[in-house]
Amino acid sequence: MSTWHDTDRFWHDFHDVMFHRRRWEQAEEEADDILALAGIVTDAALLDMCCGPGRHALAFARRGLTVTGVDRTETYISQAQDRASEAGIEARFVVGDARAYREPERYDAAVCLYTSFGYFEDPEDDLLLLKNVCDSLKPGGVFVIDMNGKEVSARAFKGRAWDDLEDGSRLLEHRTVVPDWEWIENEWVLLKDGEQTTDTFRVRMYSGVELKQVLGQAGFGSVSLHGDWSGTPYDDHARRLIAVARK
Repeated sequence: MSTWHDTDRFWHDFHDVMFHRRRWEQAEEEADDILALAGIVTDAALLDMCCGPGRHALAFARRGLTVTGVDRTETYISQAQDRASEAGIEARFVVGDARAYREPERYDAAVCLYTSFGYFEDPEDDLLLLKNVCDSLKPGGVFVIDMNGKEVSARAFKGRAWDDLEDGSRLLEHRTVVPDWEWIENEWVLLKDGEQTTDTFRVRMYSGVELKQVLGQAGFGSVSLHGDWSGTPYDDHARRLIAVARK
């Protein structure tokens, strides 16, 4: 049976919520911080796993990296290819499932950003994604993964919230913790142009310790955790859970 992340409906219906103008601007702002935090040089070959429509992949390519972006959603890959072509940027975009995609020892660096991890029902599939990334890195390669950590989410948790979006639409978010903080279940209700669109999804939550453990199981050696892109510690002031893992 297909789950929410395996069908195009969610990614189509909520594209403008997740990838509005400001998010694209943020990717450009974050790219330099990510490269600096992980020590990635600008002539590196980089894999962007679960790249979506290419926000960060295109930003990295603009800085001279040789970029491959992988995502299962064909429309997102098409959008990324179109944006690259329009901007005269060289980047490779591939339709692929993160549980199956691997290119042994091809890349100097890899990223998985914007909470693109924790979607699968079976935690072994999460591990498989990380193993594929690790296998795709050259010895000594570096991987950066970014998500809402369990500790950060618990500190700032709101069961219900309204967001007013740039295009005048409104998004209502319902969030439920289940069970024992393994998942956060989300219901999004988008009110746009007099129409209502509703969908549900859930994301597996990882604490800092849990993320370090699963990265180790996937084959990574050293793992450092950070609370934002400036490299601050992952502590009670953290805004995100960011791991920098080396093969």
